[in-house]
Amino acid sequence: MNINIVRRCFVATAWMLLSASPLGVHAQPRYQVAACDWMMLKRQKLGEFQFAKDIHADGIEMDMGPLGQRPMFDNKLRDPHFQQLFRRTADSLGIQVPSLAMSGFFAQNLLRRDNYLELIDDCLQSMDVMGARVAFLPLGGSGHEWKLTGSPERREMTSRLHEIGERARRAGKRVAIRTALTAQQNLLLLREIDSPGIGIYFNLQDAVDQRLDPSQELERLGAENIVQIHASLTDSVTLDEDPRIDMYRVKETLDRMHWSGWLVVERSRNAKDVRNVRGNYGRNVGYLKKVMGRRK
Repeated sequence: MNINIVRRCFVATAWMLLSASPLGVHAQPRYQVAACDWMMLKRQKLGEFQFAKDIHADGIEMDMGPLGQRPMFDNKLRDPHFQQLFRRTADSLGIQVPSLAMSGFFAQNLLRRDNYLELIDDCLQSMDVMGARVAFLPLGGSGHEWKLTGSPERREMTSRLHEIGERARRAGKRVAIRTALTAQQNLLLLREIDSPGIGIYFNLQDAVDQRLDPSQELERLGAENIVQIHASLTDSVTLDEDPRIDMYRVKETLDRMHWSGWLVVERSRNAKDVRNVRGNYGRNVGYLKKVMGRRK
């Protein structure tokens, strides 16, 4: 077996164990549930922590702030005042921050950002502030050419992601990428990237939208390659009423895989009541905690 694959699997597995039971604290529940602050219209707002507590979430996935044509994220977590205020408020309410999201890359092309390492460093430093171990990096804004094996864009993407992953690894963190690829395609991509600091942010929506079986895709991908899970679908109805997915079967699959970690609600809003943030996210969080074996 290739020594690099062995190394990547070993480091990824060790990271999973450390994340499940951090040093110096009591063991965490096997599954925990969070929600995305930017989707709840709470991006880097102090009130997001109380809101998370009100909807009975265990944590919040904080966004790094808008990017657009700016050279850097519009990130409050670089300011010592907000660093102390956000961390103190989260801790006082018992709300964890498992991950920081670079959602700006839903629209921005990673391959066209000469300062991409500065942006990654900004995220890694902000993760230290909030005690997060995972960075979410969507590749939706990077076009489709990089998905073609052997293309120049593919070589550039894997080179950049390798460098990003190694920076994360040295910092004791992982960068979870969203690719919208199948499990088999993601496995090939991870082999090309060749860094245990990079894993997959599995999105149930991507599998369902492509008419793939989410449970089969999870098993094909393997527990060591799944950093976190966005546990929601495109807006239609809330998760508890959505016939497109069987969350109990997803849980059985994760149990069988011995995976543990965070499930994060991104969407699954009632399309007829999409502005009801508290109702939509509260219902989805409550349902996930029920399915995953943890009630309010």
